Amino acid sequence: MELGVDKHDHVQNLSAKRLIGKVAVITGGARGIGAAAAKLFAENGAYVVIADILDELGAMLAESIGARYIHCDVAKEDDVESAIQLALTWKGQLDILFSNAGIGGPAGSITSIDMEQVKHLISINLLGNVHGIKHAARAMLKHRTKGSIICTSSSAGVMGGLASHIYSLSKAAIIGLMRTAACELGVHGIRVNCISPHAVPSDLLVSAYRIFLGNETRPEQVSKLVGETGSLLRGRAATVEDVAQAALFLASEDAGFITAHNLVLDGGFTSSCNTLSFIYQ
Repeated sequence: MELGVDKHDHVQNLSAKRLIGKVAVITGGARGIGAAAAKLFAENGAYVVIADILDELGAMLAESIGARYIHCDVAKEDDVESAIQLALTWKGQLDILFSNAGIGGPAGSITSIDMEQVKHLISINLLGNVHGIKHAARAMLKHRTKGSIICTSSSAGVMGGLASHIYSLSKAAIIGLMRTAACELGVHGIRVNCISPHAVPSDLLVSAYRIFLGNETRPEQVSKLVGETGSLLRGRAATVEDVAQAALFLASEDAGFITAHNLVLDGGFTSSCNTLSFIYQ
């Protein structure tokens, strides 16, 4: 202990860390929501495995926070299994899976939908979660760990008209998968939940907005637009840190009696007739 640090304060600082000694795998952890979660989990005492296809970004982040990095294409079951195995080899247990990796889908009419694009997106957004839950559950059951599995869905999985047909399909299916997995695994003390963010100005959303607003569109512009039109908390858009905090809560014992839950992080958007909110102003 450092000189001048009160023992009571030191104990309080340790107890304030909500994931001390926990081992977490985060898919899509190299940037955006996943990177914010990796940093926050590590700050809260977790041993983090970052799994992604962005090798340079992932390796740099892992080194900076004392984590481990592994190349992982979640569409490939063997890659996901290897990420889980890395956690077990490194620390002998798995307590948390944040199954966060995903991609956007092309817009267009349902009448002209490209089935190859459907298969590609489903292989990542939906089957990536199936692979993650399958192998995380196996590890947790084998080691008798009462762990936490968290999937990333979307407000587009809760209500229609917010994103492309393919993307919305995949995100709604994740919610269904989460609920049925929670039913099976709950008897073993394993919790399975979802986070459904709305319009977080991550790289994925900014890229989508650039299709309509131009290639020079900046994240802060998207954040301002979302804050004005996509939230009851006017002027306030969600951030990747907001989503990371939600993941931290669901991963921790603070959420020890929460399972089969879809935590919608949308500033009230999906629960309101947002276009008529001027009535109250």
